[in-house]
Amino acid sequence: METKIMKAAITTTARYLPEEVITNKDLERILDTNDDWITSRTGIRERRILRDPEKPTSYMCTEVARQLLDKRGISADEIDLIIVATMSPDMVFPATACIVQGNIGAKNAWGYDLSAACSGFVYGLYTGAQFIESGNCKKVMIIGADKMSSILDYTDRSTAILFGDGAGGVILEAASEEGYGVLDARLYSDGLNGKEHLLMPAGGSRLPASHETVDQHLHFIRQDGKQVFKAAVKAMADVAEEIMQRNHLTADTIDWLIPHQANQRIIHATADRMGLTEHKVMMNIEKYGNTTAGTVPICLAELDEQGKLHKGSNLVLVSFGAGYTWGGIYIRWQ
Repeated sequence: METKIMKAAITTTARYLPEEVITNKDLERILDTNDDWITSRTGIRERRILRDPEKPTSYMCTEVARQLLDKRGISADEIDLIIVATMSPDMVFPATACIVQGNIGAKNAWGYDLSAACSGFVYGLYTGAQFIESGNCKKVMIIGADKMSSILDYTDRSTAILFGDGAGGVILEAASEEGYGVLDARLYSDGLNGKEHLLMPAGGSRLPASHETVDQHLHFIRQDGKQVFKAAVKAMADVAEEIMQRNHLTADTIDWLIPHQANQRIIHATADRMGLTEHKVMMNIEKYGNTTAGTVPICLAELDEQGKLHKGSNLVLVSFGAGYTWGGIYIRWQ
């Protein structure tokens, strides 16, 4: 008798946002910008900042991991794999996932970091799903987190206004019924056209840290806003439409679009292509800004906490980030 392969399903969600709030008014005091300009162009009104230098990205990840264990009612010993999606790891090595594994005492888990910038969680979610479907893992923890304040140049208004700190995560397990869980994904990258438009130039093997790289602010994020915006609008809308066509979804049958929170106009363009009304689009960019790998899982956790995810809910997750990287995932909530 042939054994049916069960899809991977999200069984638990959690999020962590630092308490300190940085508003647009706060940024007016240090940058040549104003609240109206930021809000009209991005949709962002405030963002969270983890100012404590003793609390790196792993701190936020650990907070999420502990919540996940508590909500699921399991011990850390039951976790088989930890994937941390981040572009602001504690250090180049060891992996932030290993630090989290040690912090929570997940002695039976192995782990690694996944670097795909803002698409990191979507990449990580689909990667983790393969370990569940193959039967190699029973419980996989996927966390998307970034301490963007640690790599922001607060004299650069093109980037300082956009990003905030935050983390979110899920536990993946085999779906309890057929037809539920992570049902489809389309993931892409374009290093030919994307590698120079959104990056942190120094700190790797190409430009190791030196007096020159520090003096030139090369250890901070840099972005060609117009190029990134144009690419993101097309990529996110295209992949969302592709997911719909591949899975015979319509605006009526989709319950939630959960998009990367980069820019309100990009989100609206994606929703318009899908034919979705505003009440089917999860958006919290106004409160948190762009938390990069944290945006999608934070959105998921908020919807879950608010009781807006029900058995059979059709979710489309889409993202776009440096690389370029982008992708979409179709989930039927169990």
